[in-house]
This record gives sequence, structure tokens and C-alpha cells, in this order.
Amino acid sequence: MAQTCYYEVLGVERGADGAAIKSAFRKRAMQYHPDRNKDDPEAEKKFKELGEAYEILSDEQKRAAYDRFGHAAFQNGGMGGANGFGGARGFAGGAGAAGFSDIFDEIFGEFMGGQRGGRRAGPGRGADLKYNLKIDLADAFHGKKVEIKVPGSVACETCEGSGAKPGSGPTHCGTCKGAGRVRVQQGFFTIERTCPHCNGQGTTISDPCTDCSGQGRVRRERTLSVDVPAGIEDGTRIRLSGEGEAGPRGGPEGDLYIFCHVAQHDLFERDGADLYCAMPIPMTTAALGGEFETPTIDGGRVKISVPEGSQTGRRFRVRGRGMTQLDQSGRGDIRRRGDLYVEVQVETPTNLSAEQKDLLKQFCEAGGGEAACPQSRGFFDRARAFWENVTDGR
Repeated sequence: MAQTCYYEVLGVERGADGAAIKSAFRKRAMQYHPDRNKDDPEAEKKFKELGEAYEILSDEQKRAAYDRFGHAAFQNGGMGGANGFGGARGFAGGAGAAGFSDIFDEIFGEFMGGQRGGRRAGPGRGADLKYNLKIDLADAFHGKKVEIKVPGSVACETCEGSGAKPGSGPTHCGTCKGAGRVRVQQGFFTIERTCPHCNGQGTTISDPCTDCSGQGRVRRERTLSVDVPAGIEDGTRIRLSGEGEAGPRGGPEGDLYIFCHVAQHDLFERDGADLYCAMPIPMTTAALGGEFETPTIDGGRVKISVPEGSQTGRRFRVRGRGMTQLDQSGRGDIRRRGDLYVEVQVETPTNLSAEQKDLLKQFCEAGGGEAACPQSRGFFDRARAFWENVTDGR
């Protein structure tokens, strides 16, 4: 069953900025809120669609993935799943009921919170992290396991992430009675806000851990192993679930997004799965024909036969010697490749000896000048006709 475009769900254009997306979500969510549409069974469905659309389009990284791949970016783990590529939950970050509740609270400013029952108290989720990884084209072809060093927050070992001094523990907040939220009646609406005493945790710590100052996490650099899949393209995002910042006081970890940047190669230019190589050849080889060898990205070489009379810009296609195509099947044993295109560039000789110059003069005198170059002859024929037309028109 086809899924509705997220932009259509919110009623915004594809180029809409963050403010327009937020405003559209606020307006439509108020319209379709289940508490306002108790007799409409479709309202809850539309309300959830709005939350899903806003979660994707309000996040720069997720929106870029959606614009490029559509709904497929968030299905089956999102762009892969094996070897750390894509992760277990996809780019959407596991948007369930709790995630949607967070979005609604954030955008509505806790509008109608008392009727919804509020958010469940507990430690917050750790922040997502971003890491820029630069690899060369050969690594993108073969795939590679790399180790990266990621600075960030990890759970405090002394208090095991609780934030409380060993031997003690958190206690229920007396202000919100452990709910993490307090309610205030304002006219027609009941507004529910985060508890100012415990900051929504539902608990307080009277005797904090000295190593983490009650936060339950400390700063530390970690070394992670990342599997870069063969065929990865420049700008691809790899998501490692749970490898982001540790949450405060035992909260769940965020995710780590690795942005892969493939460096330019000295010999090859990439276009998707195909590679292009510019090969200079001597004028004599182009005129008389011959063979030459060209390198391939896998470290091998192939022979190219050049017909006599070849001109600059002529391309030769070598099938199956381009880039590895990214395996989307999940099997891991499919290694399809693109093609290699070799474009010849006829090189004019320089630093000629007197004997070589004399031989070239003899070649011209024997009719090897304009007569042997049909493209030049055709151009100058058209140029002479142009000049004659200009003169006759005066």
C-alpha cells in the first residue's frame, strides 16, 4: 500500500523551512487531536501520521534521507542493516508512542497535556552524535573496517549511571510525586508542564556521586570499529544505534551518525557505479592505431585497442571494471560492478629534434596536413562559407 508523502501530510511545499513545517504541524495537530475528535475514528490515524511526518521533516539529517530515498530510507532498518550500516531502527530512530509524545509536547508547548495523561517520567535520552569519516575511492570500492575515536559522554562507572553516590539512590520527587510533570488549570485548558524541581526525572538525588556530580555520565573518548560497506557513495550516512551520548542518570543512549566522504582520486572520476579515466596517447598511436594499458580501481590493468585515426574524446567501454555497487539485498555475497570508460586524449609532441621536425615537414608536404585531417578541413570549409556570406551581405 502506497504511503502518503510527508509533505502532503503536513500541507507544505518541499522547499519549506523549519518554521513553516513547525507551524503546519501545530495547526493540523490541533485540528486532528483525538481528544477533540472522539467520534471520528480517522482522527487518531491522521494525528499519528502528522507526528511521523514532523519527526522526519523537522530533522535535517532525516529530511535529507527522505528527500533522496523516500519512505524506503526508514524501512527494514533504513538503507541496509548489516555490518552497522543503517542500524537496527533506521533513520527514524524508532518513532513509537513515546517518541511521538515527545514531539507533541515540544511543539504544542504542552497544550492539552492534562487530557493526554502527560509524558512518562524517567531519564531522558542521550544526544545523537555526528562523525565525519573520510575514505579514499579504493576503500569505497573494496569496503573497509575502520577504527574511529569518538569523544562524548558515557555512563559513570562509579555510580553505574544512576547519579547517586554508591550506597544511596534516587528518591521520588515530592513536588510531582514521581510523575515528572505538574498540572496547572488555566481557564478551559489543563496545562501540564515539566516538574521544575526534578526536571522531569520523577526522582531527586540527595547524595550525588562525586565523580559525575549527579549526572550519571562522564566525558570520555571511545574507540569504535565501523564496517564501511563496499560501494558506498560520497555523503552516505551510516547509523550506529546506541553509540551516541549516554543519557543522564541511566537514560538510553543516543545514536551515532557517520557521514562518509569519498576523496577524489588521481586517476578516476566516479559517476554512480561507473568510473571515467582520461588516457593521454601519442599522436602516432592515434594516427596509426595500437594498444595501451590502463589501470583499474581493483589494482589490475586492461588492454585497450585504439583504431587508426582515433580522435581526442573517443571513449572505450570496459564492462564490469567500475565501482562495486552497494549490496541492498542483505545477503552480502552479491558483488555487481559498474563499467569503466576510458577517454583518449591525443597528445601533441613537444621538444622535437631537428630530424623529427624535418620528418613532420615531409609528412605535410606529402599531403599529410589539412588533407589528412577531415575535421579541420570541414571546419575551414564552413569558415570560408561564413566569411563569403558576411562579405556578400555588406
